[in-house]
Amino acid sequence: MTAPPIARLQRRTIGVLVAGQVLGGVGIGAAFSVGALLVARVAGESLSGFATTSTTLGAAAAAIPLARLAARHGRGPALATGALLAGVGAAVVVAASALHLAPLLFAGLVLLGCSTAANLQARFAAADLADERHRGRDLSIVVWSTTIGAVAGPNLSGAGEALGAALNLPPLTGPFLFPVVSQVLAALLLITALRPDPLRTARALADRTGAAERSERADAAAEAPSAPLGDAAPQTIAAAARIPRGPGAAIALVALSHATMVAVMSMTPLHLQHHGASLVIIGVTISLHVVGMYGFSPLFGVLADRWGRVRTAGLGLALLLAALVVAALGGERTEWVVVALILLGLGWSGATIAGAGLLGEGLAPGERPRVQGRSDLAMNLAGAGGSALAGTVLATAGYAGLALASVLLVAGAAVALAVIARDRAERMRASDPAPGIRSH
Repeated sequence: MTAPPIARLQRRTIGVLVAGQVLGGVGIGAAFSVGALLVARVAGESLSGFATTSTTLGAAAAAIPLARLAARHGRGPALATGALLAGVGAAVVVAASALHLAPLLFAGLVLLGCSTAANLQARFAAADLADERHRGRDLSIVVWSTTIGAVAGPNLSGAGEALGAALNLPPLTGPFLFPVVSQVLAALLLITALRPDPLRTARALADRTGAAERSERADAAAEAPSAPLGDAAPQTIAAAARIPRGPGAAIALVALSHATMVAVMSMTPLHLQHHGASLVIIGVTISLHVVGMYGFSPLFGVLADRWGRVRTAGLGLALLLAALVVAALGGERTEWVVVALILLGLGWSGATIAGAGLLGEGLAPGERPRVQGRSDLAMNLAGAGGSALAGTVLATAGYAGLALASVLLVAGAAVALAVIARDRAERMRASDPAPGIRSH
């Protein structure tokens, strides 16, 4: 049977990934919305902040193992494993709540964080077979689908609580029943429907193309006169030994942009509460922030394809900087905090979507999972570090001080982007024919 056209296979891949994101995201959104409250009931209020920390560390711990699994067996098995582990984690949380065992509860939350790791790697799966002209668009569609779970999920908390009460479960446990089911269903969908596997297919295509190119070069070398060893050998050795700086800088760009967003976002509810904002206002502010993060991702994807990834990442950093300036100057007024949080979400979206596209540049399909796993690990650790340090900065320097301190993170991301731009320019010059044989 002949292989399906790549464009048709890519459309199918995007559809399966979107369905998996929606299916798993709705259940996770319902569980995450009450995670801190459940930890407070089982382990005490002083430990309630460790709900988010546990899931973040779980996502960080799962990033590289899932990437290695993808490298060996394909995207489908890796994403399905992440979803399945998250479903097991949700079941462990339910059991820990019933048994009132705090250590078991935190273990379940760590496993639940595997859903975030799978969520992040799904965007890379969307880019495996993407045409270079549409890589940003395809990647951003999968990111956009996260909006459905992020917005709709928390609204299922009431239904989950009613379900838990009907099953005689402890309070706040019911919402965790949703991911037990939804993550298992997402795993089944991904393992059965994500075929042919996009990463394995991309590798096969790259191997086939590489073999053809090597054959053409061999034929050309046989027909052309021999080049002096002193001219050709050093260039060949340098090209083989050169390690691109671009992927490392892209990892830094994404991680620092994420840390900026998490640091400010995580402390905004507390800041608003201290200034008398109601829970409704706080909820609306965070919801608008989430819409900024995910709702406009297709726009940034199209910009990355048409305007350029470096420029789009620069736009994202500019929006992050604007958010910090608004937060520093208008942090005492709720309406300006809302504006700052929307800009913060938009800036995160632009920087991370363009950064994810830049991450794969200059890498063969077989190399991408390893680098992408490191990127997700750095991203999650940066988020955990940002949220941990933000509390101390808020307590000592206030909301304006937190915003100004976060400018340093944006500056670091800007340096990383400059490195990426220079690396791209060097690669473009290296790919040009030598001056002596350039066609006229």
